[in-house]
Parts: sequence; structure tokens; C-alpha cells
Amino acid sequence: MSHARDVSESAALVDRDVGVYLHVPFCDRVCPYCDFVVEAARPLSAEREGAYVDALLAELAQRRGDFAGLELSTVYFGGGTPSLLAAESVARLVDAVRDAFDGAQPEEVTLEVNPSTVERERLPGFRSAGVDRLSIGVQSFDDLVLRRLGRAHRAEEGHATLAAARAAGFERISLDLIFGVPDQSDASFEADLDTVVDFGPEHVSAYGLTFEPGTPFGRAVGEGRMTPPTDDRVADLYERAGARLEAAGLPRYEISSHAAPVGESRHNRRYWQRRPVLGLGVGAWSSEPRGPSAPHGARRHNVRGVGEYLSCLDADVSPQADETEVLTPAVARGEAVFLALRTVEGLDLARFETEFGNSFEHFYGDALGELSAAGLLEPGEAGRVRLTARGQLLSDAVFERFV
Repeated sequence: MSHARDVSESAALVDRDVGVYLHVPFCDRVCPYCDFVVEAARPLSAEREGAYVDALLAELAQRRGDFAGLELSTVYFGGGTPSLLAAESVARLVDAVRDAFDGAQPEEVTLEVNPSTVERERLPGFRSAGVDRLSIGVQSFDDLVLRRLGRAHRAEEGHATLAAARAAGFERISLDLIFGVPDQSDASFEADLDTVVDFGPEHVSAYGLTFEPGTPFGRAVGEGRMTPPTDDRVADLYERAGARLEAAGLPRYEISSHAAPVGESRHNRRYWQRRPVLGLGVGAWSSEPRGPSAPHGARRHNVRGVGEYLSCLDADVSPQADETEVLTPAVARGEAVFLALRTVEGLDLARFETEFGNSFEHFYGDALGELSAAGLLEPGEAGRVRLTARGQLLSDAVFERFV
């Protein structure tokens, strides 16, 4: 297969819209399992907040041309704890993003929120600022589990924040739920699921606790001061969560994501479908649109230090850390496979062949045969291949075959 054919085939997959991600790194407390780009800011001063918001706006002005011609689809405030920003700051940013894309109204504006009194009081202001979806980092409704996780809030604040979110008019709410916490009991996790089901969110992100190297939890495991649950234990909790949430009308649509029919995260879908995302803020990644010089797309990321990021924008210098990475066909193929396999519907074989100029079997026939024989992959609907239930439990091992 020639490179010319590869380029011409993939050109048929045209990027028409973009999601915007804004990273806010500030937290009241840095959780011991977190490996995101964050910093403790207790409290977040008005001066620090204003400087960072100004930097985000300056970066938006620098980068908007890279996504010219695309329609605005989604906006996502992540972190960190972006709900530490004042509602007025969030409104400034939402308005600026809309203005950068010809005043378009995004189909979804998500804000990550942690349960706390300060953030709870700001919910009506966030709604007025244009936020229409909340992702609430409850993690658990058990105070003992929350303490083990190093979380700053307690269960009663989680309950109060959920009630306040509904009272503020939010009709699309996602809850984060962690399982696989050391010494987490069956009764505790079942009670968490009971509370989630009783509340009736539109979306749940249920994920196993990871012990990332370099985090306090990762170091504790490496030094033998903490013992993670076994893989079998985590798999059992994963299956329990899936069964309970599906029975409650929240089927799994991605490995860690459950949603009602209209509750799926449109922004997160962009990552699994390899669609353009403009990432703004310290440490943020951008997935740039396909074009003649980058037929499979490109990506870039910003510096990871808040001070360095602010200095770059203050000097009107790009905060990009390295040169843009243009995805090679081999890298793009592997990512196309494992990202699509994260979703319940799986990989669209016809779309894959359109982009890469030959069939999935041509590139990965051996892996397909072995993984299918092991009961990890199966045919999906409408010309797709997907993970089996067992494949979801062993997804990391499956994905390694394609990267």
C-alpha cells in the first residue's frame, strides 16, 4: 500500500467540529492517587485566579486559527477542581470560546465539581454562566473510604451537592465512583451503588483505583506500605457495578462509563473517536484536525508547570512543550483500534479501512485470531468488532496487542 493511497483514503474522513477542553489545575487538596497536573491552592486567591483565566484567554486567542473552519461542539472544564473558579470567571471563558467560534452555542458544556460548601453555593451561578452538565467527584458515600482516598469532603457533603445540583436546574449530572480501594468492603460498595441508583444520575463514571508511579499511593505500594486489591477482587466489583447500573437504566457504553440514553458524555466521545479537541491550560493536550500534512491528525501538549505556563502567556509565547506530533499511519492505526474498543459498540471496520487503506484483518489478523480464540474479542453489530465481557476485564492486555 502506498503512502499516497493512505493519504487519499483518510482524506475522506473530514473533521467538521471541535471540542474545547480547559484545564484548571487548582485543588483544595491534592489527592494521594492523583497524577494529573494539579497544585494545592487553599484558598484560590482572586489574583491567582484572574491571572490564570487571563492566560487561558490569551492561549485561546493564539490557538483559535489552528481550528478555523470547524464548528464548536463541546466545552469541558476539567482539572484539578475547575469549580473553584468564580462563576464570573467560568462565564468569561464560555463566552470567549463561543466568540472564537463565531458565537456558536455548544451542544454540551461540562464542569467538574467536588462536593464542598463553597462550590455548592456557586452552582446557580455556573448554570447561568452556560454550564449545562456537571461531573461531580463524589467517589464514595462512605466516610471511611473517603478518608482512605485522602478526599477533602465527607459523605454528607456529597448528598448535599447532589441535591443542590438538581435545585440549581441541572438535568445532566454525572457522578464519579471509585472501587478497588484497599479494605473497601462489599457492604460499603453496595451501599454506594444503592445511593447512586436512588439519586438517578444521567451518567456514572465507575472506575477502579489506580496506583500510579510517582503518586503517594504509588510510592506506598512500591515500598510495601499499601496492598492493592487483587485483580479478581477488582473484576468482581467492576461486574457488580455494571450489573447494578444497567438494571437501573444506566448501561455501560465505555469501559468505565455508564449512561441513560441521552446522558452520554459527548465531549468524552471525541477522544474515543479521535476527533479534534483544542486543549487549553497547563499540561493540556490538543488533538488537531486531519489535513494534507497530517492525514491521521496531530497532537501537541502544553508545559506542565503553572508558573511556566503563566510566564509563556504573559510574554505572548506559545506554552506548547514540544513540536507538534504528526501521527504516523502505524501509530494512528493502533490508537484507532484500542480507543474504539473502549466503547461497547467497538471498532467500525469499514471506517478503519477507509482511513488506513486496507482491512483490520490485513494489519492485525494474527491478533484478531488469537484474541477471538481466547474469548476476548467478538463480532459486533453493523460490521464491527468489540470486546467481550471477559475482554473488558482484561482490556489492558488486549490493548497491548495494538500499540
